[in-house]
Amino acid sequence: MKQRMRTGTGIRGGTRTGIRAAVAAGLALVTVVTVSGCAFGRPRVRVPVSFPSPTYSSSYDASASPAYEPTYSPSPTQETYDPDGRSDVRGSSCDFSDSLRQFTYTVSITNPSLSDSFSYDMAVNWMKAKPADGKAYGLHERSITVGPGDTETYTAKYTVNQSSIGQFWFTCEITRAHKTRM
Repeated sequence: MKQRMRTGTGIRGGTRTGIRAAVAAGLALVTVVTVSGCAFGRPRVRVPVSFPSPTYSSSYDASASPAYEPTYSPSPTQETYDPDGRSDVRGSSCDFSDSLRQFTYTVSITNPSLSDSFSYDMAVNWMKAKPADGKAYGLHERSITVGPGDTETYTAKYTVNQSSIGQFWFTCEITRAHKTRM
């Protein structure tokens, strides 16, 4: 008796090999498609040509009382002002005369109000500049009244009581311009 050996060429063996090959090919295709980003088709989105305009509703209640009420309101004819009037003042020509032994400084005061006159209580100091140690050589004080929208100019002066003065450094400063309504 002869023995035969099966080689797998029958229907059963060939079918398995074909199925395995098809599954392997399918998996390879899915892997390639997934890696490339095209696993599934993108859904189509339809963008409307124009959007509807939003609607607004107002819920303002005129009878409701406000959360804050000012306790003081200046009258329209009365302007508010800052009593520190140094922003209204300009100085120029800071000088010292050897022959007169006198400091001078030209001061201009402009009243920004168009309706009120103000009195300015002025103080001008000639200060030691080198070294700038806060010491004053001289002080000039004066009160001057300036009308609405006007500019007043005057020369502040201070005379040194020493008979001889050597070389020195100084600077001019407007240290006070207190403003009072007239």
